[in-house]
Amino acid sequence: MPCLFAALALLTPRLAVALLWFFSTWFVGLFSSLLLPILGFIFLPTTLLWYSVVLHWFGGAWTLWPVVGVVVSLLIDLAPVKEHRRFTRRRDA
Repeated sequence: MPCLFAALALLTPRLAVALLWFFSTWFVGLFSSLLLPILGFIFLPTTLLWYSVVLHWFGGAWTLWPVVGVVVSLLIDLAPVKEHRRFTRRRDA
């Protein structure tokens, strides 16, 4: 059961990005190339969502709350990497 929750937590931001990409115009005009959205979808999906929110709702102004949101979204995206490193170090010892 914990593996199911972990898989669901990892897939939810990617599912949100895919649904927004295919069924809305949310990402139209935000990126000059297709490379950044694809890399964001693969590596940092929560940060990609927050970046698009800042561009839409905050007008692209990087004030206090957008920066706090980016930091929180980066922590959410990078938390599984940190946990994986801790697990592999413990297993090797």
